[in-house]
Amino acid sequence: MTHPHHDPEKREVLNRRNFSHRLNIFFFVTFAVFSVLIVRLAILQFVEGPSLKEKEAQLGYKETPIPPLRGSIYDASGTQVAYSTSTQSLYFNIEKNYGDPKKAELTDVQKKNREEAMRLAKRLADVFEKYGDPEDKPLTADVIYNDLMDLSARVNFTYTPRIIKTGLTRKEVAYFLEHKPEFPGIDIVEDSVRHYEPMAVQTVGYLKKFKGVRDNPGYYNDIYNNRASTPSEKQYLDYEDVGFDGIELMYQEELRGLNGVKKFPVNVANRIIGPMELTKPQRGNDIHLTIHRHVQKATEDAIMQTLERIRNSSNRSERAPYARTGYAVAMEVDTGNIVAMASMPDYNPNVWRNGSITPEDYDQYQYYLMNGAIRDVPAPYEDDKERMKHPGSVVYLGSTMKPLSVLIGLQEKLFALGETYYDGGYAQFGRAGFETKVWNSGNVGYGRIGASRALEVSSNAFMVDMIGKRLYSMPAVNGRNGLKVWDEYMDAFGLGVLTGSGLPREQAGAKDYLLEAERNNAQSALVYASFGQQGKYTTLQLAQYAATLANRGTRIKPQLVSKITDGNGQVVKTFGREELNKTKIDDAYWNVVEDGMLKVRVHGFDGFPYSFYRKTGTSQMDVSGGRVDNAVFIAYAPAEKPKLAVAVVVPEGGFGSYGAAPIARAMFDAYDEAYGLDGTPKKKPDELKDEQADASAGQGTE
Repeated sequence: MTHPHHDPEKREVLNRRNFSHRLNIFFFVTFAVFSVLIVRLAILQFVEGPSLKEKEAQLGYKETPIPPLRGSIYDASGTQVAYSTSTQSLYFNIEKNYGDPKKAELTDVQKKNREEAMRLAKRLADVFEKYGDPEDKPLTADVIYNDLMDLSARVNFTYTPRIIKTGLTRKEVAYFLEHKPEFPGIDIVEDSVRHYEPMAVQTVGYLKKFKGVRDNPGYYNDIYNNRASTPSEKQYLDYEDVGFDGIELMYQEELRGLNGVKKFPVNVANRIIGPMELTKPQRGNDIHLTIHRHVQKATEDAIMQTLERIRNSSNRSERAPYARTGYAVAMEVDTGNIVAMASMPDYNPNVWRNGSITPEDYDQYQYYLMNGAIRDVPAPYEDDKERMKHPGSVVYLGSTMKPLSVLIGLQEKLFALGETYYDGGYAQFGRAGFETKVWNSGNVGYGRIGASRALEVSSNAFMVDMIGKRLYSMPAVNGRNGLKVWDEYMDAFGLGVLTGSGLPREQAGAKDYLLEAERNNAQSALVYASFGQQGKYTTLQLAQYAATLANRGTRIKPQLVSKITDGNGQVVKTFGREELNKTKIDDAYWNVVEDGMLKVRVHGFDGFPYSFYRKTGTSQMDVSGGRVDNAVFIAYAPAEKPKLAVAVVVPEGGFGSYGAAPIARAMFDAYDEAYGLDGTPKKKPDELKDEQADASAGQGTE
């Protein structure tokens, strides 16, 4: 048989067949390649075309964002509390490891880096002296190096830009820009400076640089991570001031405004080839607070004066030598408007004017930066052990709880209207033979008394026997036992839940009665809770609670802002009364409680022209230094038609009648002057303006 390769004819046929096969493959591959190209061109043309066109346009332009000018904050009288101005600032960035000599011995590299930083500080000081404003206080190299650079990151995070100087002169700016390579880590930034008129400073809040907060988990970190999908006018800039606490943070988006843009056409060599296109930044909106300067200042002054008096009083009942802080809130009963919120002592917020604080200022003010009226702030003692011997700003309510205790007792049928109780000076609870006694203040017995009289004299024994123990003994229905009943009323009156104010970092307090029930038993929890010893709540919660009593069970939201306006003064949004929940309680029970509150003995209200409801409290707390007495007070006036509810807390202030009530009197008087407890202001508007002008002119640091 002849092999095909040896037969020329067959070999020719085989070659043609192979050639035809290869040609088919070639055509198929060519067709596939062209098909892919055509599909890809179609995608480029119809799908990716618009975005690519946009990128092409962007490549032909260079954009420089212009930060917006932050909106202002006004108080209820229309006076500016916070406002911004534009300037040029110099910042120092931590780009090397400088170590901390207080924590560990410095390495050779860290020592070398610190030597470089000192040389930089000296150069900066020389430039400031030569080109700066001669009227400015000179910045020495030691101040720059030791205080402003914060090399050990004691006050600011490592990545937070350090403000060295603001308000640079044109000569300073020109010099630094011309010699930028000679100043490593230095940035010149078109900046805005926030100015504050010290008033309700912790409530107003302060600013920090976005670069210093963007890496912290939360709001700003989310903004930073989503920057790629954010329109350019809303993108945050590294050296932009952003709200970090209080109203400044709560209304950050409204206050911020929108970026502007400088747009330059450039060629492939990135050289400008045409005129600049400018989109002006949009100014932020203005926030109008419900807090009134006159009422706020009267509250702050009254707290500081009262603290001074009770620390040095020769009256044994009034003397409270360890009272160092005080907190007070005034809330309108009808609207929920907060007209005063004080956390004292306070500080001058202008230490934050450039988004950072110096170590020196931080050491001086660290215990006054947070708002003790809405959260637990530790006592202002530098020594850790000493600080643990004193309570923070959130304390037990003491006898101010008793109006609600009586309402619960009546509403839940624990005792009847008109029912009396023999008060022998104490009550006891617990297992037979192991009873615990609870005494009245001063171990005084009041004999046969009713609920109203029990409130008037603040009988602990009545609360224990008639309410606490009976709540514990009440039969459970559908899982609703006495502890559950108590907890429901606490929530309904705003104790142990957030007030709804929206203030950042507000705390809900602590329901210690739930812990006591787990640790010991429900009886001891309810017994102690009945006279105010098992719930720690904030002063704002206490004010909302007082307003809920004034509204006979309707809890309303605390309002801190009345309206938002744009740069032209046009109203963007308004705020009004918001009801959170209602608790239906028989009017007859309210009458009993208010009759008792009307007769509570209190100091500091001599000559007060209105009848008013009130309750004093002396809450006892155990700290590492022993047991301390905190002064607590609530009130609302006038009795006929309540207009204003107030709450005052003075940790370690002793009796509420001495340590807290006089502060409340000053708050009522100031409100009466500005608004009128009867609807008619007692001071003319021009008198208030003159008073505010004098206060602003003489304002200093507390």
